[in-house]
Amino acid sequence: MEILNALALLSNYLVIPALAYGSQLALGALGVTLIYGILRFSNFAHGEMMAFGTMAVILVTWFLQAQGISLGFLPTELLALPIGILAAVLLALGTDRIVYRFHRGKKSQPVIFLIASLAVMFFYSGLTRFIIGTADQSMGDGARFIFTAREFKEWSGLDEGIALRTTQGITVAVTLICVAALFWFLNRTRAGKSMRAYSDNEDLALLSGVNPERVVLIAWILAAALATIAGTMYGLDKTFKPFIYLQLLLPIFAAAIVGGLGSPIGAVAGGFVIAFSEITVTFAYKRVLTYIMPGDNVPDGLVQLLSTEYKFAVSFVILVVVLLVRPTGIFKGQSV
Repeated sequence: MEILNALALLSNYLVIPALAYGSQLALGALGVTLIYGILRFSNFAHGEMMAFGTMAVILVTWFLQAQGISLGFLPTELLALPIGILAAVLLALGTDRIVYRFHRGKKSQPVIFLIASLAVMFFYSGLTRFIIGTADQSMGDGARFIFTAREFKEWSGLDEGIALRTTQGITVAVTLICVAALFWFLNRTRAGKSMRAYSDNEDLALLSGVNPERVVLIAWILAAALATIAGTMYGLDKTFKPFIYLQLLLPIFAAAIVGGLGSPIGAVAGGFVIAFSEITVTFAYKRVLTYIMPGDNVPDGLVQLLSTEYKFAVSFVILVVVLLVRPTGIFKGQSV
């Protein structure tokens, strides 16, 4: 029974949050890896694109709520998500036409694209903050929990409960749907196969009749859609604050690089590696140890390897180690 209580405690405060957080990072890393796989540059504006798309979702949600429209026990943001995706797609395509297409025409080096993406990042950042401000915006209405810790305790008879928030369940479910849909698109459709061919060998793909501008167009649409979904899921699970998405850029890039930059499978795997690593290292294990160790042997303090303030440092350390030991990541990157 004591072991079951310890497992319930770990599930409630480590496994479930890590699954939700890993899902959010996986969606963000997929957008980064798609752009890298097609355009061969690291898009530093991806975090701010997440913020912009999520902002659009919030604004549409406010309008729907003002009209008395909701989804009952589900968050209204799900109803507003398609419009938020459309806003982010239009922004991404407009940016590509104004900024990136010029550099593609001049066949600029990847570092030029990277620097351009930094300028775009600052523009997106200012635009988002100008429209919605810098304050926290609470997201999510509807039912708060799928099941509560009290309900789990009554069902299981354990002292420790497991609670599953609606936003956590939605995040994992939406991620599964998006990942399955993306892999189906890349492997089963003609457009997806064209993207893979262009990513593997650009010159050979062009000789085979692949339209490069169409491939780039699809890549930006997919990246913007994934960014908006990832940002919205993160905002629902936690809170929306424009500044937080710039901070998320480090774990998102760490996830993409750990998995293999340019590899969609690697992006998903890397997202969960980073999420579980961050939460495992910063989790306080004292309550868990009270169930599995004799009372006199339980250490003092929180039994925490690192404070939660250093969560992003875990991503940085993992990123550096991977770049030193296996630069191509878990899955060999650089191909969609």
